[in-house]
Amino acid sequence: MCGIFGIIFKDFKEDLGKILLQAGRKLTYRGYDSVGMAAFSSDSIELKKDVGGIEDVNKKYNFEKLKGYKGIVQLRWATFGPPSKENSQPHYDCLKEMVGAHNGNIVNTKELIKEYGEKSHVFQGENDGEVIVHVIEEGFKQSKDMNAAIQEADTILKGDYAYVATRKESHKMYCVKKYSSLYLGIGRDFICCSSDLPSIIQFTDSIVSIYDDEYVEYSWDTYQIRKLSSGEEIKRSPYQCTLNIEDAQKGKFPHFMLKEIYEQPEKAQALINFLKDSGQVGEFYSGLKRERKIYLVGSGSSYNACVLGAYYLNKIAGIEAVPVIAGAFKEFLGHGDLSQGAYILVSQSGETKDVVSVLNFLEEKKAKKIFALVNVLGSSLQLRIKNCLPLLSNIEISVPATKTFTNQVIVFLYLSMKLGEIKDGKNTALEDEFGNLPSLIKKTLSQTVEKCRQIARFLAKKNYLYYLGYGVSYSACLEAALKMKEITYIPCEGMYSSEFKHGPLAIIKKGDWVLFLSTLEDSYMTLSHINEVSCRWGKICTIAPYLDSLSINSDELIPLPSQNYFIVPLLAVVVAQQLAYYVSQEKGINPDQPRNISKTLTVD
Repeated sequence: MCGIFGIIFKDFKEDLGKILLQAGRKLTYRGYDSVGMAAFSSDSIELKKDVGGIEDVNKKYNFEKLKGYKGIVQLRWATFGPPSKENSQPHYDCLKEMVGAHNGNIVNTKELIKEYGEKSHVFQGENDGEVIVHVIEEGFKQSKDMNAAIQEADTILKGDYAYVATRKESHKMYCVKKYSSLYLGIGRDFICCSSDLPSIIQFTDSIVSIYDDEYVEYSWDTYQIRKLSSGEEIKRSPYQCTLNIEDAQKGKFPHFMLKEIYEQPEKAQALINFLKDSGQVGEFYSGLKRERKIYLVGSGSSYNACVLGAYYLNKIAGIEAVPVIAGAFKEFLGHGDLSQGAYILVSQSGETKDVVSVLNFLEEKKAKKIFALVNVLGSSLQLRIKNCLPLLSNIEISVPATKTFTNQVIVFLYLSMKLGEIKDGKNTALEDEFGNLPSLIKKTLSQTVEKCRQIARFLAKKNYLYYLGYGVSYSACLEAALKMKEITYIPCEGMYSSEFKHGPLAIIKKGDWVLFLSTLEDSYMTLSHINEVSCRWGKICTIAPYLDSLSINSDELIPLPSQNYFIVPLLAVVVAQQLAYYVSQEKGINPDQPRNISKTLTVD
C-alpha cells in the first residue's frame, strides 16, 4: 500500500517528469487512490497531485512536462484522511521549502496535528504524510540540520513507515525506513530510493539494502546510511539485483493476473528444483523436525496457504500444526509461553504489517524458533529472520496472489513430505506426483480454460456465491472464495461443506450457484452435500478429478488431471483463479487493481 520514489540526478533533466511517471507506473500494483509529483529546479519546486489513477491525473496536470534535477512521486492508499487532493502526497511544509512523502502509518497523526497546529503549523489536510513533513520542519527550524531533524522526528512519530524528504535549496535527499519497505538504487548519474524494486530495476540493478531503524542521506553520487537513534554511519555496499524487469511487463497478456496465472508452472518448477538442491532447505526443516507443534502465521492468501499447510503437516508428517491469522495472533496466543514451539511466518511481500507485528511480538517473548516464507528478497522479514525460504515467484504485480500462493503451498507440501520421511518412510506416489506438479498445473490451465470462460458468463450475473469443500479441500475453498471476492466484487464465502446445512443453506433459492471442490476420497461426503443444495433447486459446479457420480450430480463438472489427494486442492485453486479472472472480465473489472485493497499492506 502506498508507494514512494525519490531520485536525484547529477544534471538538470528536461524529461524528469517522464522518469517520475515511469517509476510511478511501476508502483501502481501496490494499490492506490491518488497520485502526486514534485520536481525541483535550482530555486523552485513544482508540485502537482490529485485523486485518481496515474494516467488520469497525468492527463490533467501534464506530469510529463515537469523538469528538474530531483523529484518525488507518490501513490497513496488512504489511511488517515479520505482520498482528496489535500490528502494526496507529496506534501509541502509551511514555507514550501521542503517536500516529503511517505508509505505506512503514523498512528499518532491526530494528536500531532493538534500539537503542531498549536505551534502555528498550518495543515492542508488530515494525512499522516503531511504530519511527517511538519515534524521535520519544526526540528529543522531549531537545528538547521536535516540529520538532527530526522533523528528527532524518530522520537516523535509513532508507527511503521518509510518516507523520503528533501529541501528546495539542498542537493541531497533523505529517506527513512521504519518497518516499511524501502530500497536504494545506485545509477551512473543518479541515486534513487523507492518502496519497491520494480520501480528501481528499470533504471539500475545496483541495489543497497536498507534495514529498519536506518535512514539514508544521499546525493547523485554518494550515500551515507545512518542509525536513526544515533546518526552513527553504517557502511554497506550495493549488490546486483537479479530480478528480471521483463517479469514486470504484461507482454502478450491483457492483465498481469492472467500472465501470473500462466507463469505458475515455470515458477513451481524453479521452486521445486531449489527445494531439492539447496542446503538452505535442509537447515530449515532440520530446525522443525523435533518440534511437536508448529504455528503457521499469515494474512489473506498467505493465511489460506497456512490452512492447507497445516493440513499437510498434520496428515503427512504427523506434526500438530495450527494456522493462525496474523492479526489475531496476539489475542490467540499472547498469554502463553512463546519461547517453546516453532513459528513459520508467511508473507508474499515480506512487509505485511500484521505479520511483521507478530515477529516483533515473538522476539519480545523470546521465541527461539522463528521461520519465514517470503517472496521479496531484501524485505523486512527476509532481512530479520535467519531461517527464511524464498518463494522464487519473481515479481508479482497483480494485487490478487496467484503464483505466490501456489509456491507457498508447494513449500508446505515439500516440508511435510521431508518431515514425514523421518517418521514413516517415503511416500513414493506423492513424491512422484509432486515432481510432476508443474506439468499438472500447465495441463490444468490448458484443459479448463474454455470451461471457465463458459461458466463465468452465468456466475457473473449472480449476487452471491459459495465455495464448499470437505477435508483437505476446505482450505482451497477459502482461497477460491477470496479470489472471487477481490476481483469480481461478488460476495463469496468459502466453507467446510458439512457446515452449510447448519444455517447458510437457508439462503439458497432456485437458480443459485454453489461451487464444490472435492477429492475422490471425499466424494461420498461431497455427493451428500451437493444434494442438500440441488434438491432445493440450487445449481452445482464441481471442480474435482473426474468421477461419474460427481458428473451426474453436478450441473457443471470441471475435471482435474490428478487424483492425488494432496495435489487436487492446489489444482482446484488454479481453476478457481481462472474462473475468478473470467468472471471479472464479464463484469468489466480490472483484476490487477481491485478497489479498496492493496498488494502490500503496511498498516494494522
